[in-house]
Amino acid sequence: MDRRVAPRTVTKKARTQPAQSESPDKPPRARLLVDERRAQLLALGLSLFAERSYDEVSIDELARAAGVSKGLLYHYFPTKRDLYTAALRHAAQQLLDETQPPPELLPEDRARRGIETYLSFAERHGPAYVALMRGGLGADREIANILEETRSTIAQRILDALPISATPIVRAAVRGWIGFVEATALDWLAHKQVDRGRLVTLLTGLLVDVVGRAAITI
Repeated sequence: MDRRVAPRTVTKKARTQPAQSESPDKPPRARLLVDERRAQLLALGLSLFAERSYDEVSIDELARAAGVSKGLLYHYFPTKRDLYTAALRHAAQQLLDETQPPPELLPEDRARRGIETYLSFAERHGPAYVALMRGGLGADREIANILEETRSTIAQRILDALPISATPIVRAAVRGWIGFVEATALDWLAHKQVDRGRLVTLLTGLLVDVVGRAAITI
């Protein structure tokens, strides 16, 4: 008796798998990545907070301007203060990153390069810079600390590059000069009546003078 079993046939229906791909006529829903969305909200927050005071900007307005629901906005930033604080920290870090001059430059050249990049940042990121400077004027300690940390970092960079000892009076002079730079930059952004190159020369010369005078002060 022939015990061979005839091979089973597989129907075409069994071999065919259902199509998994989407219709080419229906593009996938456009979605921003998490980091991109967060960056968008930070930039928007800085822009609005620079134009008006913190209390004048509402969550409803922020959500409408971003084109998102309030629920999604709260997903990234639980409160308006969280968004405000994060936006200021973002602006402060950008400023520090962009104003770090090459270490191989001479002290005066480092100062000039730092001032050039500082004013360039203020000009390119006007709302972010204005919001950062104004953010430190309030009574909120955490927000004030953001600006203080930024100033301290810039001051320490200058002191580390000086060929003289960073005595208390030299340190005080450098901190005073930073305050002058901030006020000058805000006025420059508001009026744009002075060429940036002339402003760089002025601020560089003032730093050299103030440090020199502080160094010989008993």
